[in-house]
Amino acid sequence: MGQERTSFIVNPSAGRGSVAAQWPLIKTIAEDRFKPFSFHLTGGPGEATGLTRGALQNGADLIVCVGGDGTLNEVVNGFFEEDRPIRRGTRLGLIPNGTGCDLIKTIPIPKDVEKAIQVIVEGRVEPLDLGRLTFQDHSGRRTRRYFHNVTSFGLGGEVVERVNRTTKRFGGFASFIWATLVSVLNHQKKRIKMRFDEKQETSVMALNVAVANGQYHGGGMWIAPGASAYDGLLNVTVVGDLSVPQVFWHLPKLYNGRIFEVKEVQAVSCTRIEADSEGKVLLDVDGEQPGELPATIDMVPAAIPLIVPRS
Repeated sequence: MGQERTSFIVNPSAGRGSVAAQWPLIKTIAEDRFKPFSFHLTGGPGEATGLTRGALQNGADLIVCVGGDGTLNEVVNGFFEEDRPIRRGTRLGLIPNGTGCDLIKTIPIPKDVEKAIQVIVEGRVEPLDLGRLTFQDHSGRRTRRYFHNVTSFGLGGEVVERVNRTTKRFGGFASFIWATLVSVLNHQKKRIKMRFDEKQETSVMALNVAVANGQYHGGGMWIAPGASAYDGLLNVTVVGDLSVPQVFWHLPKLYNGRIFEVKEVQAVSCTRIEADSEGKVLLDVDGEQPGELPATIDMVPAAIPLIVPRS
């Protein structure tokens, strides 16, 4: 690795605390493979963003995120300040461990610690696209945030809110499927107005709308089959006015890649989407629930150099 400066951003609480158990092994391997090497442990939500910015401002050439999609989202946001990269060319590595870890179902970075570190040492760089989201936070303020995987609004926001305020101890799939089933029974569909690329407009009664960079979210739901994190496009999946019995009947298609066989489900590709509703519609941003509509989402192509396996 030469004299490249490497900084690990570690969330000990990720993976229901399993990162804390893994960290001594990770640290031992990292001290041998990365020199000079530093690390920062997060103490709560939101800290990874500030720690990443600090590491980059102090000259880090490589940031390694240790955690799940929520931690990775915070780290990704730490690469930017006022919509500008803090240091261009700085690479991002990932040792994934979290409740969902949905990005690695699209980009096959191994969960095994030693294999993940081997990818960071020997892998190749792919410029990862990001979505840039402007929305209303829970205090009513307009806020900007980047996402690496999926932002959804509607049922997805309610599912994530339910998962995050209850329990994740059963793991990603079980936690999200339970929250999905409960949320479906309580969800009130909203009419959502959308405009794609500032020209195509629509107004639909929607169960959920997913704006995807990766293919999976919610602990393994295959919401955007065929999406690529490198093609410069947002892949939008609009799940329309399905009744509760229809949702349960078609639920397997959400996991087996056949979601577009449902006639109430539509796909749109774009580089910008604006969405609003007269009702309260919650957001799911990479597994976190930071606010609600109205929102505008732009594609930021080739935003961060991500280290991925060579094969």
